[in-house]
Amino acid sequence: MHNVRVDIEFDPDKAQTNLKKHKVSFSHAEQALRDPFAFTIEDPDSEGEQRFITLGMDSLGRVLVVIHTPRGERIRLISARKASRGETEHYHA
Repeated sequence: MHNVRVDIEFDPDKAQTNLKKHKVSFSHAEQALRDPFAFTIEDPDSEGEQRFITLGMDSLGRVLVVIHTPRGERIRLISARKASRGETEHYHA
């Protein structure tokens, strides 16, 4: 996704909730999605809609886990959090 310009959308209320709960803004989540070293897998636990999990780094050097779903030509952010130690090690492997 980092080589293609894709519009990112999100619910502003969900963005505020995510920031309070996980201390990660959706602007930083977008940076992680655009990380050239990010990688994405389909969420095997998603029910009802196709969702993806991306591990990527933001401008603060944090590895983030970003959950998102395709919406036509756009990507809709669902949630974002700091990666666990194991997830961070997986990103750097």
